[in-house]
Amino acid sequence: MNNDKPRSGIYDGTVVHQRFRPKQHRLSYRMFQVLLDLDRLDLELTPLRFLSHNRFNLFGFNDRDHGPDQTDLHAPLKDRIRTLLRKHGLEADRLFLLTMPRVLGFVFNPISVYFVYGRTSRLKAVIYEVNNTFGNRHSYVMPVPKENGHIRQGTDKRLHVSPFMETHDMSYAFDLTPPTDAFALNIRLQRKVGAGAEDMLFAGFAAQRKDLTDAQLWRLFWTVPLLTLKVVAGIHWEAAKLMLKGLWLKPKPPTPRSGVSVG
Repeated sequence: MNNDKPRSGIYDGTVVHQRFRPKQHRLSYRMFQVLLDLDRLDLELTPLRFLSHNRFNLFGFNDRDHGPDQTDLHAPLKDRIRTLLRKHGLEADRLFLLTMPRVLGFVFNPISVYFVYGRTSRLKAVIYEVNNTFGNRHSYVMPVPKENGHIRQGTDKRLHVSPFMETHDMSYAFDLTPPTDAFALNIRLQRKVGAGAEDMLFAGFAAQRKDLTDAQLWRLFWTVPLLTLKVVAGIHWEAAKLMLKGLWLKPKPPTPRSGVSVG
């Protein structure tokens, strides 16, 4: 069992999407995320010139971009996450968040991941915070009963994400390697078929850790320009290509702006 808490850093790697049904479609692109210690944000970010907390910069992290309830933005993010955890019988000694930063004030995170550590440095829970392009968010709170460096979790799909996919009778299978020198998250979207399931879509992010420094941030600003804007533009470009392949939009079900479920 790995009882070492992670260290704040940059995770630079490649995202792969593979759609299996009803039409096959594949894409990959470079992406990076930052791992932040929510209990030491100001201590770690204040010395940086290019990444700021709750103010405009080349890169930024803003508490209001995250959290289980988009109508409650008054308390710091770490306090809102701890309140959510306590409602479900979980306590956090330390909280880390892996997410894309704002770039020149703009941000969109399809998925951000919280790592919840207890007093013994054991990973107690993972929160998968999923956003769609319609402005909705759902937080999947997944306890970790035993950690051995490799975590497999599953839950029913609660949020309408892709306009080409249904939400009902769908589930996620998460395969996660927590961030150390490397990080990996593989997600399979599966449709229930009788007593079994069939794969509909695969999404994976594999990355290597780099130190969170101004030099690294400056380099990434030029090598992965306008990161979050690129992600949004890419989503719509790939949607156009899927429509050319004959897929049509599914009607969006009524969806609360924010939602929480516990696995």
